[in-house]
Amino acid sequence: MKTRLLVCAAAICLASPPLAAEQWSWDPVKDVENVLPAGVPNEGKIIQGRQQVREMAQDALSSLYEIAPGAHRAIERSAGYAVFSTFGIKLFFAGGTTGKGMVVNQMTGRQTFMQMAQVQGGLGFGVNKNRLIFVFASEQALRNFIDQGWDFGGQASFAAMDRGQGSMFAGAASVAPGVYLYQLTESGLSATLTVSGTKFFKDPDLN
Repeated sequence: MKTRLLVCAAAICLASPPLAAEQWSWDPVKDVENVLPAGVPNEGKIIQGRQQVREMAQDALSSLYEIAPGAHRAIERSAGYAVFSTFGIKLFFAGGTTGKGMVVNQMTGRQTFMQMAQVQGGLGFGVNKNRLIFVFASEQALRNFIDQGWDFGGQASFAAMDRGQGSMFAGAASVAPGVYLYQLTESGLSATLTVSGTKFFKDPDLN
């Protein structure tokens, strides 16, 4: 009888949800795993793709914190953030940029994987690689970005703010109410952010 009670107690403990502190962990790489339904085709490829995005995000955040230490505090206090890696090619009058990234909800820890695309006009030639880090001050702005995507039409250009060394949003541009954007180039933070013709939307393959 005692043995049966011990087995039942152990089963209950194992079935119980983790402590609140564990549920609310939001590490962008290690702690949160969006569980895939059983039998999903290409499960291994999806998991690998997600991990590559997570590693990119962690690397981008580490680089940002070195260049703009105040950004760490801004992201810690935010409702959520998004990190994208972009790659663009311009050949004369034709050009475009594509990218992948993820959005992290700070309150729930949930990750949403996203894509971005940009069509570039005008004369030019070259290749560029950037990393974009969005910070969402409100949960509503975060939900809008995830659920509705984002479309920067026309000539959307923003100047980064300079509020002194150590300021939370120094080096970021205010791109919408409660939304800030850092752009990391190969040479550091960009003072002018040009995102005209850029769309952000959910990744149909990784979610």
